[in-house]
Amino acid sequence: MSNQNLTITDNRTGKIYTVAIENGAIKATDLRQIKAADDDAGLCTYDPGFMNTAACKSRICYIDGDKGILEYRGYPIEQLAENCTFLEVAYLLAHGELPLQEDLGEFVHNITHHTILHENVKQFMHGFRYDAHPMGMFVSTVAALATFYPEAKDIFDTAKRRKQFFRLVAKAPTIGAFIYRHNVGMPYAYPDNDLSYTGNFLNMLYKKTEVKYKPNPVMERALDILFILHADHEQNCSTTAMRSVGSANTDPYSSLAAAAAALYGPLHGGANEAVLKMLRAIGNKDKIPEFIKRVKAGEGRLMGFGHRVYKNYDPRARIIKRAADEVFEVTGRNPLIDIAVELERIALEDEYFIKRRLYPNVDFYSGIIYEAMGIPSEMFTVMFAIPRTVGWLTHYEEMLLDSEQKIARPKQLYLGAARRDFVPMHQRKTAQT
Repeated sequence: MSNQNLTITDNRTGKIYTVAIENGAIKATDLRQIKAADDDAGLCTYDPGFMNTAACKSRICYIDGDKGILEYRGYPIEQLAENCTFLEVAYLLAHGELPLQEDLGEFVHNITHHTILHENVKQFMHGFRYDAHPMGMFVSTVAALATFYPEAKDIFDTAKRRKQFFRLVAKAPTIGAFIYRHNVGMPYAYPDNDLSYTGNFLNMLYKKTEVKYKPNPVMERALDILFILHADHEQNCSTTAMRSVGSANTDPYSSLAAAAAALYGPLHGGANEAVLKMLRAIGNKDKIPEFIKRVKAGEGRLMGFGHRVYKNYDPRARIIKRAADEVFEVTGRNPLIDIAVELERIALEDEYFIKRRLYPNVDFYSGIIYEAMGIPSEMFTVMFAIPRTVGWLTHYEEMLLDSEQKIARPKQLYLGAARRDFVPMHQRKTAQT
């Protein structure tokens, strides 16, 4: 008999149960057989926030938080960031393997030629106030795209589904750039299909009166790296939202809008903006010891340190820190970087943070680079959403093709009132609530 099982003794009844172990997990439904009485619904697990529950099987992204490892389809993030363009990584995530040259050429062509937004979408975006939050605009615009492409509802047609992948990956930077131009009061700059994915995004952000915008290669490459690092991150809140909404057979636009709405939250996509606010509040390096003292006294938070998954140095933070130096050679050194570096040095030598395994995460340095590139902090979460579109869509595809997946419907532990009879108004006591 295989030893890949778990023996459970129910001390309530004295009964013994055997539950199979597969891939280091047990099926939650196997616990239903454990009952205290015949009319009992059976045992279930209680796990707020999915701290130790696997809701799916995936082959896309692997994280070992204790060792500080992040891999896309088995490839270390460090190698991909050093050697690939963002669209090469997008191909890897979508197809499972790195592309051959001809495959990449076709893939890039398909995305490049879907970058244009319908003119009515532009009119829709005009309806927002000039100071509307960029993520509110992003979520709404992506959701609106579902009405422009009704065939997207035919989610089990492979060709149609693939077309929506190209459209969304192509149009996400166009939407993001149009949002930026809307907020700063500049006319929209249309895509230039002669440029790279990130070069075209810079064109749509910053083009003024020049006939042909030429992106700075250092900025273009830095954006490639940042996009690669944000392309996927396993079963985070927004990816879980994408899978949960998609499990209802919802079209990819509406599902992705739900994922972006989850990313909108400050506990998820808004963390790098919080880091900048913290660094500005510190003001200069001399005030760091006092700030650290307040954090340890529970009077503040060290933003950009610590992670739900990583209990070691976030590998993405190391890569961004190196990329920052190259960007600053073009833009000039952001004074906040000196505060950040010194804050990191002090924190990593302090027993308080070492004991709690608090290390810099990807948000600690990414906002500093984006600010140096001229991107306002309100846009940071949009900058996160654009590359994560690839990861969301890849998980959506994997979820749809997984025969074990069903519509998301978690159980609950009901703790409310037991069954009781209706009381007419004139018989109710004042104490009733």
